[in-house]
Amino acid sequence: MSADFLAQMAAGSRERVHAAQRACSDAALLARALAAAPPPLLRRSPTGFDLITELKLRSPAAGQLRPAAEDVAGRVVVYAQAGAAAVSVLTEPSRFDGSMAHLEIAARALAPLRVPAMRKDFLVDPYQVSEARLAGAAGVLVILRMLPQAQIEALLERAHTLGMFVVLEAFDEHDIELLHGLLARSARPLTGLLAGVNCRDLTTLQVVPRRLEQLAPLLPTSMARVAESGVGSADDARRVAAAGYDLALVGSALMQAGDPLALANAMLRAGRAVRAAAVPGAAS
Repeated sequence: MSADFLAQMAAGSRERVHAAQRACSDAALLARALAAAPPPLLRRSPTGFDLITELKLRSPAAGQLRPAAEDVAGRVVVYAQAGAAAVSVLTEPSRFDGSMAHLEIAARALAPLRVPAMRKDFLVDPYQVSEARLAGAAGVLVILRMLPQAQIEALLERAHTLGMFVVLEAFDEHDIELLHGLLARSARPLTGLLAGVNCRDLTTLQVVPRRLEQLAPLLPTSMARVAESGVGSADDARRVAAAGYDLALVGSALMQAGDPLALANAMLRAGRAVRAAAVPGAAS
């Protein structure tokens, strides 16, 4: 995901917004989103380590992960049964085979299980936050480097208005500096904001796992920390939990796993064991 790739994704995202706005204005969509039934809340376990599992049919780096006819509802229910704190759903269509329909199906299937859905896309406009909320999502992911700070703040303001959580995604030290600056200027409480680190190299598309450990100490201590990319096994979960991450976002590994339930369970046990060992008297 080079800078050019992000620019292409942003351009495609804006085209989708413009097309959607021709059918429904921002004000009308916001009103509908505010009137929608509240989604499940993001609840972190007292064990100190959780998973955000991800529905992703395709990735630019790995290619096709699951067939287009994937049982979305069945897949996300398995993730919920495995103990996921939330389920991320790709809605970008051109490179990830995602759709808003996937988000709606996932949120509907997860609601009775009280597990929130999160929209993952290349968001460029508050309109898309409203779309996510209307589709049943409780949260969204925002890429820090993709937009000017004023536009990021507009996305956060819309999420706050709709009572949604936000994963603010950083790739390097500069992104984390942007995050600190954003927080310093914000008049809003930090409730509902999570700091994510994606360890994928944006030039080569290769995952660089050590970046998770390198960047963890730079993250705001006031925010829950999410390890993204490079987490696909119990050993990986153990490693990022030891580095101080509170959650891991896991997509490709679970989509390709023969037994995603067993893999997610193993990752949770491993990460939570690390946290339990770090707290005297904590339950395993």
